[in-house]
Amino acid sequence: MFKVIPKRAAVLVLSGFMLTAPIAASADCVVLLHGLARTSGAMKNLVEPFESGGHQVVNVNYPSRKHTVEALAPLAVKALGIDNCDATDSVHFVTHSMGGILLRYYLHHHDIPTLGRVVMLAPPNQGSQVVDHLKSVPGYKLINGPAGMQLGTDPQSIPMNLGAVDFELGVIAGTKTFNPLLSQLLPNPDDGKVSVVNTKVEGMSDFITLPVTHTFMMKSKAVIEQAVHFIQYGKFLTEQ
Repeated sequence: MFKVIPKRAAVLVLSGFMLTAPIAASADCVVLLHGLARTSGAMKNLVEPFESGGHQVVNVNYPSRKHTVEALAPLAVKALGIDNCDATDSVHFVTHSMGGILLRYYLHHHDIPTLGRVVMLAPPNQGSQVVDHLKSVPGYKLINGPAGMQLGTDPQSIPMNLGAVDFELGVIAGTKTFNPLLSQLLPNPDDGKVSVVNTKVEGMSDFITLPVTHTFMMKSKAVIEQAVHFIQYGKFLTEQ
């Protein structure tokens, strides 16, 4: 059952999950996927810039700590994402952290005929050494859930078994950290959770680094500007 609040962007509550979408349909849709142990609130700063550009925006809120990547991917990407797009043309994605792995996992097993461009913010495309070091620590699984155990760099991890991408992908990696302890577990430079080198993936179309942290990069004006530009033009802004 839907609960609709009549504002510029309607907030819909569907089976306990919340997503944000504009009332008016547009030709293109942008699906926002947050990361591990976060909510759709983490991506809210991206909503208005894309709506201002004429896109429908679906800001997905999925239970990242309750299920495995295998279970979360179809839920977040399709059921709560694509299925709520009214767009008739392209469906684009902007993801943060594990959200990018959910999209890659879904695309590894399913096609999205209307897939447009994708921007991934700090994705652990080659896994994260933080998971390698901490997943056996008591309480780690309780805090990060089953999916959080699957994001390491070992050969059995989910990211290490997804292969190259075959869609238009721009990756933004952060080089600033507020957590020097976790950074000691990572190849430098890093954003406190994922190293720059581990955000890369074969087949990506463009790549940039910015002086932002893993936790707060979604709020950065520079990150948002770059994400909007890539979705519109298929490349990041370059310094003049």
